[in-house]
Amino acid sequence: MTVAAPTVRRRGWRVLDTASGGLALDLTLYAASAAFAAVTALTSTLLPHRAWGAVAAAGYLLAGLAVTAQLLIRRRHPASPLTGLSARWAVTAFAWATTALLPVILQSTERAGGRTDRAQEEVIVVEESGHRLVDTGTPYLGHDAIAALPPGEQLLGYTPYQPGMALFGLPRAAVDAAWTDARVWFALATAAALALAVRTLRRSGVPGAPGGRDAAVLRAVQAATVLPVCALTLATGGDDLPVLALCLLALAFAAAGRPGRAGVAVGLAGALKLFAWPVALVLIIWGTTRRAGGRVAAGAVGLPVAALLPVLLVDRDALVENVLRFPLGHGLVTSPAQSPFPGHLVATALPAGRAFAVVLLLAAGLAIAVRLARRPPRTAADAALVCGYGLLAAILLMPSTRFGYLLYPLAFLVWAPALARPVGSVGSANHRAEGADTAYT
Repeated sequence: MTVAAPTVRRRGWRVLDTASGGLALDLTLYAASAAFAAVTALTSTLLPHRAWGAVAAAGYLLAGLAVTAQLLIRRRHPASPLTGLSARWAVTAFAWATTALLPVILQSTERAGGRTDRAQEEVIVVEESGHRLVDTGTPYLGHDAIAALPPGEQLLGYTPYQPGMALFGLPRAAVDAAWTDARVWFALATAAALALAVRTLRRSGVPGAPGGRDAAVLRAVQAATVLPVCALTLATGGDDLPVLALCLLALAFAAAGRPGRAGVAVGLAGALKLFAWPVALVLIIWGTTRRAGGRVAAGAVGLPVAALLPVLLVDRDALVENVLRFPLGHGLVTSPAQSPFPGHLVATALPAGRAFAVVLLLAAGLAIAVRLARRPPRTAADAALVCGYGLLAAILLMPSTRFGYLLYPLAFLVWAPALARPVGSVGSANHRAEGADTAYT
């Protein structure tokens, strides 16, 4: 019974995912997203979010109408190319262009024209860190420098990212224009990483074959692009999207049996943000099951360390203040991240609630560590599932967190089926030699 239950769930998802050639779930996605965007445009208290919703609602609606037309065509002509996988990719690309890229362009242009309500704080923080990197050699302000800022500006004085994130602020440090908005470069990096991930998965699978990988890859890309939590984040803040895309690229390399490249990709993500570090750990453990842990660790650990060392030498105290003290709640100001997840509710509603929430978070981490020790992930799909469920537990239990962080576990969980080699596929000799993943059943 315990073995059958997961199999039944996977089959249930497969039936839902493939209904009407995948178009039924496409329509559900775009219709629900259109409703979410419309509600955001009407009710959000954040002006960049309202601006996103006004544009994205139309984009999702048009994508939904396109899928409706595909369903009608499929009913009369089941074999029509207008309803096939290539057409679904085209609608997905249109949806991302209109719900994420177009809002990025509009908001960055309006911001360059003088609108101060067309970017979230993280955009300003990243761009300022780029300025400081050029001027001082470190993207961080020290404790005393932050304390000297007016109280209303101290939060923006903190840069709770890894040093590599400041690179996205360098264009703004050179030229003040719409195209130097950090979100433009977040979008370009995200698109490049996802395109490479798709190419890697297609080359390591059996494109177009029944039960093959292409349909799962499309669904995975939708989860990382047009899902509102991703599109909204890219359009208004954006810093999480290149981190997510690089982690997905690392998992794609792992599925293709490329542990060295997987380490480099997740190492680049780890040089941007701490959220990638748990993914790096899982991939290193995956690598050890294939006698390639060192190859994964070389990039996964080496690149973040290489990014930290110069900053550490310039101003160690500023690095500690921004990267450790502030995220742990010991800075001059506290993070405004207060989504009503269990960890935040426990931290705010119970006596000594923050300590209790931290204990719960540590307990969840210990449970995941035990699972990894007893059953290390042997495939990229397994690694994605561990990352997805592990980060979901962490996000729900963190005392200070954001709703937008859910984009990480959601994308990892939907990405998992796309990472497994189709049943009966025959990989290249190179893939077999490097230990490419086997069937996802």
